[in-house]
Amino acid sequence: MSGYAEFLARKAATPPTFGQSCTADDVHPQLHEWQRAIVAWAVRTGRAAIWADTGLGKTLMQVEWARLSGDAALIVAPLAVCTQTVREAAKIGVHAAYVRDPAQMTGPGLYVTNYEMVDHFDAQMFDAVVLDEASILKQSDGKTRSRLIAHFATTPRRLACTATPAPNDVEELTNQAEFLGRSTRVNMLAAYFVHDSDAGWRLKGHAHRPMFRWMTSWAVALRRPSDIGYDDTGYDLPGLEVIPHLLPVGAAPDDQLFATDLGGVGGRATVRRQTLDARCQAAADLVATEPDEPWLLWCGLNDEADALARLIPDAVNVHGGWDPEDKAAAMLDFADGRTRVLITKPSIAAFGLNWQHCARMAFVGLSDSYESYYQAIRRCYRYGQTRVVHAHVILSDLESQIAVNVARKERDAASITDGLVREMREAGELTKGEAS
Repeated sequence: MSGYAEFLARKAATPPTFGQSCTADDVHPQLHEWQRAIVAWAVRTGRAAIWADTGLGKTLMQVEWARLSGDAALIVAPLAVCTQTVREAAKIGVHAAYVRDPAQMTGPGLYVTNYEMVDHFDAQMFDAVVLDEASILKQSDGKTRSRLIAHFATTPRRLACTATPAPNDVEELTNQAEFLGRSTRVNMLAAYFVHDSDAGWRLKGHAHRPMFRWMTSWAVALRRPSDIGYDDTGYDLPGLEVIPHLLPVGAAPDDQLFATDLGGVGGRATVRRQTLDARCQAAADLVATEPDEPWLLWCGLNDEADALARLIPDAVNVHGGWDPEDKAAAMLDFADGRTRVLITKPSIAAFGLNWQHCARMAFVGLSDSYESYYQAIRRCYRYGQTRVVHAHVILSDLESQIAVNVARKERDAASITDGLVREMREAGELTKGEAS
């Protein structure tokens, strides 16, 4: 009985297989060798996550995964990214059709739709589904997140793609793993996390390595090809200069005699309003000093965007009140050089878009979200960029603590990714010479 119990335990611990036979030779030769290795591994794995940094070709990899994983496949992406996905697929001779209604489908094939239209499609129609920019599982509200996970629960093969995995973030990890059918949230919390009354859920001290080991059975993370043993030629970024502009606060928050700190959420809002005109003018002055450069201006408040639009006559302000199709068209206009200055929010345009033609941006204020900051910078600072990117961060002097907090989160995220890459290389399946 003891031997049989051990057998059952070993069987239960074996990662389930949902994929099908595939080698790197099956993948389109236009992809790099290391991209073909990742695609072949993901096809064999069946339900996998590709966490590759911006500019490493996630779109081409997910297109090939979808092509090889079923007769009918669906890529779900942010609205502004859908047309870009269709364009990328065409580069390797794959026909991907952007659809917003099942009536537009013409039979088996590769289809692309946006997250807002998912409910229109019966998941039973597809053999495989890709969530592009899968961080939306964390960013969206609980109802939307649960709906996406439930909607594709019976789809045989699933792929989650994002550039910023944060395995120390409970929402990021549990949502993607649950979407892939790898573990429920409850089981994961019990295995790897502990709850603190102050800090919330955090990784158990001894659980880091076991969790990374488990993740390598279904996820790959890389910042550059050398993370899995390949050559980095062509993947050297030209540089990023983050340039702070700290403006003095003219008046103290209501509960302070002198301006010494933000004083909580209310104090932060007060300071942001007080410095709005000065911050927007500083951004407009930066744009004016380089009139031949494309500029990307990130805002957090509608009033900031409106002020910038008044100060910069040729700027296009893409805001939440626009029709989704108009937003997508305006972002493509910026990508294609028809618009020189784009004003928008990270919540609207920070995910998935390729704007390597632009090497100038400014944050007219900053939130505590490291992911939003990272994604916003990576629209321009990504592989394929040929110039040093200047990212100006315009804050009041009291808000410098926000910048410090974001920098700390950046260091934490880098440490976590280092650990996952290390375990992945030790596991060996995707290391050059062992991947097939």
